[in-house]
Amino acid sequence: PATLGRLGCLQLSQSCDLSLPCCADEGSLSSTKCPQISGVRVQLEMQALWQQFDQLGTEMIVTKAGRRMFPTFQVRISGMDPSAEYVLLMDFIPVDSKRYRYAFHSSSWLVAGRADVAAPSRMHFHPDSPARGAQWMKQTVSFDSLKLTNNLLDDNGHMILNSMHRYQPRFHVVYVDPAPNSHLNAYKNFCSFSFPETRFMAVTAYQNHRITQLKIASNPFAKVSHFLCTSPNLINISVPR
Repeated sequence: PATLGRLGCLQLSQSCDLSLPCCADEGSLSSTKCPQISGVRVQLEMQALWQQFDQLGTEMIVTKAGRRMFPTFQVRISGMDPSAEYVLLMDFIPVDSKRYRYAFHSSSWLVAGRADVAAPSRMHFHPDSPARGAQWMKQTVSFDSLKLTNNLLDDNGHMILNSMHRYQPRFHVVYVDPAPNSHLNAYKNFCSFSFPETRFMAVTAYQNHRITQLKIASNPFAKVSHFLCTSPNLINISVPR
């Protein structure tokens, strides 16, 4: 069975404790959530592929212009109120307070020192937000437009990360409460999920050659790009991004 995400904390911040139970779990914590949120369950898509990458030590490219993630973060959602409106969003938090370097002689990541100053914290809203629960639940929810950047001055809304640091993606479900003064019950109206197998190292170039091989083998676009870059008979051919 697919792993279920785990509930976040009181506010959408970088101090979130990822070890708290799932929103849908029984207990006093879930009972503090509003009915439109307390039953929400989230299943990670392509979990087997994520686990393959995780076993090798997932790496995600960050560039000044912004780069899409692969695997793409995709989920299936159940337990929403079909007629209620929800906003879906993501953020990324540091896994620890360390900066890393890759040791090629041992094919492993080593601690290189303390983490750099944290990049500006941002949220990425799914472009279909807000939408009714019925719409979110009828198909896979994909964050394929999300891009990662190492440009601290980025003004395109990309997620800003520090290279050579490890990150945990988080997925948030927010109920759009139409009641007056709904902000007074903000804690009750959202739920956060994380999947440990989606953790990754932000890099400007792949360090582990096995990650490169798996990306090429499992990403159709990467296969085409690799073929065009290595074929001596093909020139001046561009691939749309």
